[in-house]
Amino acid sequence: MRIRATVAAVSGALVLSAFAVPAAQAADAPSGKAAFSSATADGTATAATLDVTFSSVKVNAGKAVVVPATGSVKFSITYKVTHAASLKSSDFETIPVIYHGTDINSSEYGVAPDDLATCTDTSSTVESCKATLSASREDVVNSIAGTWQAGAIAFDKDGNPTFGNNLGKVSVQRLSKLTVNAAPEPVKKGKTITVTGNLTRANWDAKKYSGYSTQPVKLQFRKKNSSTYTTVKTIKTTSTGALKTTVKATVDGYFRYSFAGTATTPAVNATGDYVDVK
Repeated sequence: MRIRATVAAVSGALVLSAFAVPAAQAADAPSGKAAFSSATADGTATAATLDVTFSSVKVNAGKAVVVPATGSVKFSITYKVTHAASLKSSDFETIPVIYHGTDINSSEYGVAPDDLATCTDTSSTVESCKATLSASREDVVNSIAGTWQAGAIAFDKDGNPTFGNNLGKVSVQRLSKLTVNAAPEPVKKGKTITVTGNLTRANWDAKKYSGYSTQPVKLQFRKKNSSTYTTVKTIKTTSTGALKTTVKATVDGYFRYSFAGTATTPAVNATGDYVDVK
């Protein structure tokens, strides 16, 4: 998962930077899961704790993070950090994360930014922070689409992390696509029009788009020169995501299919297909 890799990289980078300790200690830079804790002299892992709290976390401006079957999607996270008066902003750095589960440390899937957050002091004890993240199908599997958690991590000067868990819910969804075709075009008034289409969504496991089966989809129509669609009927997709129904031709206008979405898949409308009625 990208969270562990990022924490390891950030911890090591901080240890090797001027922010932390001399570069001569490169051999001691934490890596892998060791980066999640500091170690005592006898090798026992002990949690590093900074007196900081996180609040006002907003992921992707409150919208779902919709991940495609290939490629990636970028989104931002904003949040506030409140720290003890004894700490200065130069004493620590932070990153936001999203993850599947209830605890950042035990989560198998999550996303963290490649860089530290950009923060601005708004008072002597409060910072306003922002970071850009990128999620791809490499970060997810089909079974974990749905509700994730937002969190954050603070790093001290030695790169030791302090975790902020369960700071808000975020929806991570499989990108959906919807098509429509109304035929014949043109058609005589009163004759039958066959409207076909397909509802697909990102299959993260297979790196492609697959049919979304047995889903209710609305067939909608808007007259020429109108901006409003009206629902004609609701049908369900087949086991392969296919759609097919018939209607009578009455006036010129556009037909489209409209899917309301589910917890794992966003709503989507097909681009209207124009039918000329003679």
